[in-house]
Amino acid sequence: MTDLLGVCTAWGDGVCVVQPESGPPVEIPLADIVSGKPVPPRPSVRMRVSARDAELHTASLWPSVETRPLGEWVLRTDVAPVGRLRRRANSCLAMGDPGLPFAEAAAAVIAFYGERQRAAYAQVELGSAEEAAFIAAGWEIDPTGDAEHRLASLTQVRRRLRAVGGMAEVAADGPRVVATIADGATTWARGEAAIDGDWLGVHAVEVDPAHRRQGLARAVMAELLGWGAEQGATTVWLHVETANEPARALYDDLGLAVHHSVRYLAFPAQGGQATSW
Repeated sequence: MTDLLGVCTAWGDGVCVVQPESGPPVEIPLADIVSGKPVPPRPSVRMRVSARDAELHTASLWPSVETRPLGEWVLRTDVAPVGRLRRRANSCLAMGDPGLPFAEAAAAVIAFYGERQRAAYAQVELGSAEEAAFIAAGWEIDPTGDAEHRLASLTQVRRRLRAVGGMAEVAADGPRVVATIADGATTWARGEAAIDGDWLGVHAVEVDPAHRRQGLARAVMAELLGWGAEQGATTVWLHVETANEPARALYDDLGLAVHHSVRYLAFPAQGGQATSW
């Protein structure tokens, strides 16, 4: 006896036809089938990457982010921030093995940000061993909330956008692009994206409150993804805060699935160095 895993494409005339994940279809006489059971489909290749590998694409979003490895952890700080500090660009990506005992690794994180007169923050996967270790060490959960890392096939998202192209002005600068919809000097909607290999990261999609529910976010997304497709991107990803229900509903509709969720933790003794996210 043997097993065969695949999709049943035909059943009749005494024969079952199964299409394996690779190779030609297999015809099996029904008389030879002993048992069968449904198996859920395998997640796509992009959904099988680790949370750490998915988060490493964040480095492409901002041109002035300094990074330093700490084992498999990554210390990150934006040396020339524009506007408010961004959590992802100014926190330690604490996923994987730091190559040190936890207490020493956490001390190295605190020292790195202290040398730069920045508050010490860590980004962890929600529910991970790293999260538990930081909390046990007295680090505090960032009150601005958790975020979902969502991703999907860029082609499939473009099909769902159903947006008219050409509404936004697109300005590209190397691997980064900004799409803006404006009326004169008034910006109605904008968004940014960056290419990293064949992954396109989208962030800072914003619509003026007076112009919401007019499809402008979709129009901005359409321009960003159109640019990404021209650069060879096949996967689109983004972060969305779990409390942002309208944005989550939009991304649900576009087929952007949750890959994992992240939480930010702050070292409590910040010495008065306030950080605005």
